[in-house]
Order: sequence, then C-alpha cells, then structure tokens
Amino acid sequence: MSQKHPVIAVTGSSGAGTSTVKTSFEHIFRREKLKAVIVEGDSFHRYDREAMKQAVAESEKNNGRPISHFGPEANEFEKLEALFKEYSSSGSGQTRLYLHNDEEASPWQQKAGTFTPWSPIPAGSDLLFYEGLHGGAKSDTADVARYVDLLVGVVPIVNLEWIQKIFRDTNARGYSTEAVTHTILRRMHDYVHYITPQFSRTHINFQRVPTVDTSNPFIAREIPSLDESLVVIRFRNPEMADFPFLLRMIHDSFMSRPNTIVVPGGKMGMAIELILTPVILDIVAKSRV
Repeated sequence: MSQKHPVIAVTGSSGAGTSTVKTSFEHIFRREKLKAVIVEGDSFHRYDREAMKQAVAESEKNNGRPISHFGPEANEFEKLEALFKEYSSSGSGQTRLYLHNDEEASPWQQKAGTFTPWSPIPAGSDLLFYEGLHGGAKSDTADVARYVDLLVGVVPIVNLEWIQKIFRDTNARGYSTEAVTHTILRRMHDYVHYITPQFSRTHINFQRVPTVDTSNPFIAREIPSLDESLVVIRFRNPEMADFPFLLRMIHDSFMSRPNTIVVPGGKMGMAIELILTPVILDIVAKSRV
C-alpha cells in the first residue's frame, strides 16, 4: 500500500456488475478532477483468445483440473502484483490492453482477442484504478491485495451471477445454455479458491440480492432488474461510513448489522458515489501531503 501513489481496485467476477461500478468511479474522478490510470483486469490474462481455447482443451483432455480465467494458470498474477508494487512506489509501471472486439482492435491493426504491446504508464497521475477479476487476488506466487489502498468488492448472489452469465453468453456470444453451464462447472474450483476469498479482503462490498425467485438460474427467462433487487453494502471498518447521513440521503435504506447498510437496487449508483467520494478524496489528500 502506498500513501504517495494510491491504488484503488474494484474486484468481482464476470457479470457481477463491476462495469457499472467502474462508471460510478469515472463520475467521481471527472467531478473531482482526478487523473486516474485505468487498468482492466483482462489485460493480465496469460493467453489471448485462441491460445486460451487451446489451453482449456489441453487441460480437459489430460483429465487434470481444467484451467479457467478465474485461476492463476490463466493469469499473470505476478505481473499484476508487480504493476501495483511499482505504481505504489513510483507512480509508474507497465500495462497493456486486451482487445475484446473488432472495434477495439481496429486502431491497433490487430485481431480481436489479442493484446496490445506492454507500455509504460504516463507520468503525472493521481491514482491507479483497476477493474477486473483479481484486484484482491492471492496465490502461491503472488499477493496482489497487499498493494491496494482501497479494495471494493462487487458480487451478486451466485444464482444471479449465473443468470447474468447465461444471458450474456447465449444472447451476445451465441453459446448454448449447455455450453455455458459447462463453463460454470469448469470454473468452479477456481471460483471457490481465487474469486470468493477476495471478498474477505475488501474494504467495502456491494452485494446485489434479487427480490424475485432465482432458485433455478438455468431456466430463468430474464435477468432481475435493479428495481427488483436490494444491494447489501458491508464495511470492514464501520468508521469508513457516515451511516446517519446515508440513511437520510438514500430513501428506503436501512441497517441490517452495525457494519452493513441495505439500499434499493435502483439507488446503487447513488450509494456508490455517496460512500466512495469522501473515501477517495481522503486517500488522494493524504497522497498530496
């Protein structure tokens, strides 16, 4: 962790809503005129798209434990830790982009599913902001979490997470429900050992809980909306939050435990900005002393 060059990370699995939280952070950075280096977790996958398909097939063919993007075999945990360490000490480091689609790949004259070359972070930033799967990851060879000044977890209950993945992969990517179910099962070991433990290391968790029946996610016909959800917000240190202020500002919110506030799903973005703006400003103020 670094007081001079802060690292802020949002961590959560695919479909968890981390992109929504990223948008809220970008609002804060723009409003408070903070220059943030944005780092995407996909940039630290070990394999490009085609190589990952081959690596997964090989791991399944050999009857060993199949690899997944959740675990260390398919990710560069050591390079992510090195980036956080270098940035926290000097405000610099090496990063790259993963080109998800043709639109992103076109300016680089590369294929979708590939990486851009590694390049240095521009000087003069106020903080580094990471959004992805492994902002609080630990493995036998790396400890990413120890260099993070503010770690935020974004995690729906698991049935909702599966519904979101099934809908995204079947509708946007053309996979069958059976293929997506196979992927969920293949990733389960890594999910249990490398994704969920991060949420015990976070400073703040935002957990979305549907208020409609999601008991069989594999036959769900639609994703529950934010208005059909509650968001459970847990603080590791309750002193981080001004609970009376939040209860006044967020209609229909309530406390469920001394360190936990529950807000309507439709107020999630508002809650994120109300909670995190003063925390981020405090971190940045200390970095400028």
